[in-house]
Amino acid sequence: MLLSALQARTRPHNRAFALFRHFGAFGLFFLAILDGTPLPTFGGPDILIVILVVSRPNPWYEYAIAATAGSIIGAYLTFRLARRAGRAYLDGKFGGQRIPKLLKVFDRWGMSVVIGSCAIPFPLPTSIFFAAAGASGEYRVPAFLTSVGLARGFRYASVAVVAHLYGRHVIRVLRHPAQYWGWFVLFAAVFVMLTVTGVLINKRFAEASG
Repeated sequence: MLLSALQARTRPHNRAFALFRHFGAFGLFFLAILDGTPLPTFGGPDILIVILVVSRPNPWYEYAIAATAGSIIGAYLTFRLARRAGRAYLDGKFGGQRIPKLLKVFDRWGMSVVIGSCAIPFPLPTSIFFAAAGASGEYRVPAFLTSVGLARGFRYASVAVVAHLYGRHVIRVLRHPAQYWGWFVLFAAVFVMLTVTGVLINKRFAEASG
């Protein structure tokens, strides 16, 4: 009953999702890779982490590590392809109508947008920002992957810990998300505030040392 409530959130891709779930941490790893690409997963890694933590005896951090590692690889693939193809990759994969708005947001906030979209536990079009970072040519691979890894690690570890401690409550929230929209907005605001603050502090230190 608990698992069926979660799995209902993954339709109409239930068969593919069931396959990822069958392989446990390995399935989560590959799903997280896909999540970092333009292929939509609709928050699949977060949901699968909850399912695996609640239904399997493995430690929660095993799933957090698997999801983080997969996400880093997916982000690198998107970043690298966009760096090679440039603006053509953005136009081809994401559609021309969204590109101007995306570039305006990215030009203003830079990596803080990438970090925020990685850290916030909601299904956001993060791969668009990965591609924008790659196409811009302004960010070095190690710094990009470190930022993605820390933000995703924080996100997936938080989801896994919450699922480990409050499994039934998390399932109830996923089953009826509209009843908890206020909390979602509050948590999202906190995540964004902390992320932007950290990025601004790092920029200040970098400017002072430079």
